[in-house]
Amino acid sequence: MAHVLVIGGGVGGLATALLAVRRGHTAELFERDTRAPGAALDRDFFGWRRPTVPQAAQPHTLLGAARAVLRDDLPDVYAEMLRLGARERHELDWFDVRPPAAPGDDDLVMVQARRIVLETALTTALRAEPGAVLRYGEQVTGLITAPAAGGTGPDGRSGIRVAGVTTPAAGHEGDLVVDAAGRRGGIERRLGAVGCRPPVVERHRTGLAYFCRWYRLPAGVEEGPRRPWAVTGGPFAGCAVFPADNGVFAVTLFVHTADPTRSALRDPAVFERAARSFAPGEAWLTLGAEPLSGVLAAAGLDNRWSALVDEHGPVVTGLVPVGDSITHTNPTLGQGVSLALWAARRVARTAHRDPGSARYARDHHVWAERVLKPWFDFQVAADAAIGERFASRAGRTGAAREVAALFECALEDPEVMRARARVRHLAEPPARAYADPEVRARVARWLAARPDYVPHEAGPDREQWEKLTAG
Repeated sequence: MAHVLVIGGGVGGLATALLAVRRGHTAELFERDTRAPGAALDRDFFGWRRPTVPQAAQPHTLLGAARAVLRDDLPDVYAEMLRLGARERHELDWFDVRPPAAPGDDDLVMVQARRIVLETALTTALRAEPGAVLRYGEQVTGLITAPAAGGTGPDGRSGIRVAGVTTPAAGHEGDLVVDAAGRRGGIERRLGAVGCRPPVVERHRTGLAYFCRWYRLPAGVEEGPRRPWAVTGGPFAGCAVFPADNGVFAVTLFVHTADPTRSALRDPAVFERAARSFAPGEAWLTLGAEPLSGVLAAAGLDNRWSALVDEHGPVVTGLVPVGDSITHTNPTLGQGVSLALWAARRVARTAHRDPGSARYARDHHVWAERVLKPWFDFQVAADAAIGERFASRAGRTGAAREVAALFECALEDPEVMRARARVRHLAEPPARAYADPEVRARVARWLAARPDYVPHEAGPDREQWEKLTAG
C-alpha cells in the first residue's frame, strides 16, 4: 500500500486522507492553518477567519452525488453530519403527493448543512484513524523531487517525480503527493521552482457577484417554507435561499459584476429590502428570522480547470490534484463538494498502483477528463447564459426560453422534475436527461399551453430595483 501526503485540510484534503487510510494506506495531512474544525459549529463558522478558504462562510449544498460517496464509503461521517444537525431533502418532496417511485430516486436527495458540519465530521473521523497524521500549522513550502523513470522530457531535461514535501521544520517523503490546497494553494509556483512545465489551465470568468447573509429561524419554528421554490432569477438579478443545519439558513442575492447597484447590497438594510423583493427571500425573512452575520460578498469568481498533463505527457509524476486544484467551479450549481469527493475516492482506490509513475499520472488525468470535465463544461455553459442575461437583459427568446421553460415546467410536472433533479444531482448528464422524448414532449405541451410565456420575470423591474438599492 502507499504512503499518501495530502496538501490542504479542506473538504478535498480531509476526504482524501480519510478514504485513503480506510483503504489500507497511510496518510499525512498538511494544513497551514493552526486551527482545525471541531470546537463548536457556530463559533467555527462565524468566528474563524479563513483567508485561504474564502468560500467557507458561503452557502454550500451537498448534492446526491456527494451524499452517495458519504453513505457508501464513509457512513460514520454521514451519520455524524446528521447528528450535528444536517437535514435531508428529497427533490420530489416539492410536490404535495410524492410521485410513484422510479429507479434512481434515492440519488435525488440534497443534504442541507453548512460546510463546517462536513469538515467537522471528516476531522473527527480522521483523528480516530491510527494510519493518519494531521499536521496543522505546518505549511508546505516546497517539493522533494527525484528523476522520473522514462528518460528526458521534451525540453531535454529529466522528467521530474515528486517524492515528498518540505515544511519549515522538515522534509517528508511519500509514495504519492495529493494537491488539495485549492486554486490559491501555490502548486504552479512550486512546480515551477523544481523545473516542471506549467499546468494547462482553462479559465472562464463568470461575471457574477454574490452577496449572502445568514439567519436563524425563530424559536419554535422547526422548518422554513417549502414553497416558493428556493431559487429565482429575473433579467438582471436573482435570489436564492439555502436552508442549512440547526435552523440556520442563508439568503443570497446575485447580480452582474458590472451592475452599478452592486456595492449597495453590502448594506444589511439594503440587502434585506432587495431580498424581500423576490418571493423566496420574502417567504423566509417574513418569519422573523434572527440575522447571524453581516452581508458576505464574493466576486471575481471564475471556472478554472487545471491539468498536470500537456501535449507532451505528464508535467510531473508522483503528484495529482483533487478538488479545486483540478476544477474550481462557480457555486451556481453547487457541484464543488461532489466533484472533490469523487476525486478523493478515486485517489484512495488507486494509490497502490505505482503512484509515482507516468502511467498513474496519465490515468488520473484521463479519469478526470472523462468524469469531472463534462460537469465543469456544464457549469461554464450555465454561468455564461446567466452572465449574458444579466449583462444584456436578454435570454427571453429561442433556446434560452425553452431552457427556462424546462425548469418552470418541472415545478408542476413530476417527470420533468425528476429529469431536472437527475442533472442537478450529477446522476445523469443534461444531454441525455433532457433529450428524453417524454421529457421534451411534456415541456413542449407546457409551452404550447402558455403562448405568452416570458421567462425570468421574477422579482422587481429595473426601476423598482434601483429604488430598493438607493441607500
